[in-house]
Amino acid sequence: MAKETMITYLDDYLNKKIPDYELALDWDTRNHSFEIAFRIYAENKGQIEIDDVDGVASEEEVIEFEDAILLADPAKTVYDPADFLAVIPYEGKKGMKKSELTAVVDYLKEVIEEGQSDLLDFLADDSEDALFEMKWDDAAYKALIKAGNDYLPYPSY
Repeated sequence: MAKETMITYLDDYLNKKIPDYELALDWDTRNHSFEIAFRIYAENKGQIEIDDVDGVASEEEVIEFEDAILLADPAKTVYDPADFLAVIPYEGKKGMKKSELTAVVDYLKEVIEEGQSDLLDFLADDSEDALFEMKWDDAAYKALIKAGNDYLPYPSY
């Protein structure tokens, strides 16, 4: 049996823990990073005109929102933190503690579920200054990390 790595564990645990949402796990070998992207959807029954972050207006019947978190090697990964909901460091070839990866997925599930609820509330709010944005709280994520020193290594190519 092949040795479990960050990518094999994430792929398995994401599918097990968050089966009801559209997820994508992308391992960028050149950038030494793992992106976990997700999408949430909500019906825009009133066909309310919504401006996205770039100021583009939409009245689509179904609103789609996509965001991502990044697991990054601080010494090698190049990224713009503004492009991600959260950026979480790992320790190069050593990888990341299994308990930390578990907490990432467990907390991500909470964030997605909360975001889905907030998106529905946003669409029901008819005020001009209503705002929808996803939130990642590092303290809440870190509170979910259980004791344990077992590392899952960065995968070999």
